Amino acid sequence: MPDDVLLAIESTCDETAAAVVSRSGRVLGECIATQEKLHERFSGVVPEIAARAHLERILPVIDTALREAGIGGRHLHAIAVADRPGLAGSLLVGVVAAKTLAMAWQKPLVAINHLHAHLYACQLSRGPESVYPAVGLIVSGGHTTLYLCHDPVNLEYLGGTIDDAAGEAFDKVAAMLSLGFPGGVEVARWAARGNDRAFSFPRSKQHDGSDDFSFSGLKTAVRYAIVGPGRQDFSTLQLSDETKADVCASFEAAVVDVLVAKTRKAIKRCGVQRLLVGGGVAANQRLRRDLAAAAEQDNFEVVIAPPELCTDNAVMGAIAWKQIDRNDFASLDLDITPGLQRGF
Repeated sequence: MPDDVLLAIESTCDETAAAVVSRSGRVLGECIATQEKLHERFSGVVPEIAARAHLERILPVIDTALREAGIGGRHLHAIAVADRPGLAGSLLVGVVAAKTLAMAWQKPLVAINHLHAHLYACQLSRGPESVYPAVGLIVSGGHTTLYLCHDPVNLEYLGGTIDDAAGEAFDKVAAMLSLGFPGGVEVARWAARGNDRAFSFPRSKQHDGSDDFSFSGLKTAVRYAIVGPGRQDFSTLQLSDETKADVCASFEAAVVDVLVAKTRKAIKRCGVQRLLVGGGVAANQRLRRDLAAAAEQDNFEVVIAPPELCTDNAVMGAIAWKQIDRNDFASLDLDITPGLQRGF
């Protein structure tokens, strides 16, 4: 087999994933182990539980991807791993596994920026046709970020959330309404049959002139609408299905309005004609619909990652080929970069 495939490893949050991807972007083998059932009772990801689950699953996931591709370590050109940003314990598992295999198989190591990879998923959906330059919007459970994307690995940070990410706000609202986890899917499902004007929720920072986002105030407004100011106990809450649907629809509309308004302004200011969208919330149908309408009005093209590449996965680790072409390799003393630092 020609030496033109790499192994990509993803463990930034609560998905343990590995993929064998060719230089052309063809996926030869892939495996993803989800943790939704582990975190469901907590209505959110518990970092310690996530790290322990990664530790149990990382080697079986890698082995499955390699067996599906029908290759061994000696056939790989390189090993790539997402080392930033993310949960410290989760990142550590993936990075240690990648470093160990790189040493054992004597292969070069590539350190991937998880957020940049989310946007590269848009390129993978288009094949050889370049999607750059573009404005990139990442919307996920941990991130809401705008970039000016000059190419796959040369991204200029424009702005991001100063508190909660959009996906986190979805999860918290779902928890308030006891809708289940992951919250984004459940809120969207209820919102589809609700009235999006039933509640007048705030659109924070929509007109402040910056590229930053804020969703904590919106989350608080939803809380007050449900239980009233000063009350903390949701255990005795009794809402009709109609009210739940209206809360979800009004909340979803507020989030999407802010995302679309901020993104449109960034595109106009940057003078580009294309928008890339990645991350778990990019699968939201209202966001996709409203971005498509904005693109038609403002005459820009919108490229959204396919649903299977919106949530965390290792296939988007194919961005490592772009770094390999630039001789951008990591040393084996590679450290992790956890958290939600601005600029990533």
